[in-house]
Amino acid sequence: MSISHIPKGFHSVTPYFIVDDGEKFLNFLAEAFDAEIFERFKDENGRLRHSAAKVFDSMIEASEGSGEYPPMPIAIHLFVADCDEVYEKAMAAGGESLHVVADMPYGERSGGVKDPCGNHWYIATRTE
Repeated sequence: MSISHIPKGFHSVTPYFIVDDGEKFLNFLAEAFDAEIFERFKDENGRLRHSAAKVFDSMIEASEGSGEYPPMPIAIHLFVADCDEVYEKAMAAGGESLHVVADMPYGERSGGVKDPCGNHWYIATRTE
């Protein structure tokens, strides 16, 4: 049996977050998006070197930044069945509002949240 070039559960494009506090980030994912953490590898100093988590139907990966690879925020457009509910969960998990949930002229309802590590999550539900 041959091994696929893409790990099971992953897609061709996988967001990779480099954050300042790996545990804080993984806890936010679990609380805000009911993420399932599949991998969590730490170095001898307890720093997160690699992780993989399933957020709804997609996999993401993350590690803590270091000198050569400093933390850097990214933005994710996250489609969910009920953006109002997920936005509120993200806020309760420690997120900061970028914009409240509203109907957008481009056919979706969405709200923006900044997670505790500075990443932007644009939580959306397609409306047309």
